[in-house]
Amino acid sequence: MVTGLIGRKIGMTQLFQQDGTVTPGTLIKTGPCVVVQKKTAQTDGYEAVQLGLVEERPARVKKPLAGHFKKANVPPTRVRREVAVAKGAESPNAGDQVLVSAVFNNGDRVDVIGVSRGKGFQGVVRRHNFRGGAATHGSMFHRAPGSIGASSFPSRVVKGMRAAGRMGGDRVTTRNLKIVSVDAENNLLIVRGAVPGAPGGYVVVRKALTAKPEPQVQVEKASKMVAKSSKSGGAKKGKK
Repeated sequence: MVTGLIGRKIGMTQLFQQDGTVTPGTLIKTGPCVVVQKKTAQTDGYEAVQLGLVEERPARVKKPLAGHFKKANVPPTRVRREVAVAKGAESPNAGDQVLVSAVFNNGDRVDVIGVSRGKGFQGVVRRHNFRGGAATHGSMFHRAPGSIGASSFPSRVVKGMRAAGRMGGDRVTTRNLKIVSVDAENNLLIVRGAVPGAPGGYVVVRKALTAKPEPQVQVEKASKMVAKSSKSGGAKKGKK
């Protein structure tokens, strides 16, 4: 089976647990996806599949791309992404449909890949969190970048110098997000925390490459520490 699916970010919400705690989460419409192309080790050198996201509005494509979809016997899709196949698992064939319930379960750890919000051309204070100069009267250095290199040697601006420029619009991966809920009927995922991009943006949800376990709270140890601290506080009061 594949290790990821294409989705569309709907927005953020809150989930209220039975104990009263509130969990912030992001709602992602994940799938349904169709397999447009199957890549094998014999023909391509690696195992992967090209998925297409099925949406409400039909996509309009040109003739070369229409032949690509016709070969797989699937309708044209606007968004296509390549995802890996799990080791030892059977790879789906071209034309198969992949649903969210077949890939993800509640409690799984996932990585969400998307394009961050574009901020346009920004200065170094906002883009790189520079401190800036003094804002007092007489200061002529407020939000300027400062020195960008020496004059005698090497007499040029070295590569990687942090400067003003276009901010945002980059490929961003948010790792180790926990799936709070899977709605198989509506092809929805709710993951804990925020994901890159604006509502309506396309993302790829894949199984976490470096999944970390959920931190366990040791209730007995915590209660012992609280009791010990309360005893020590009472003893100090008695001495006074």
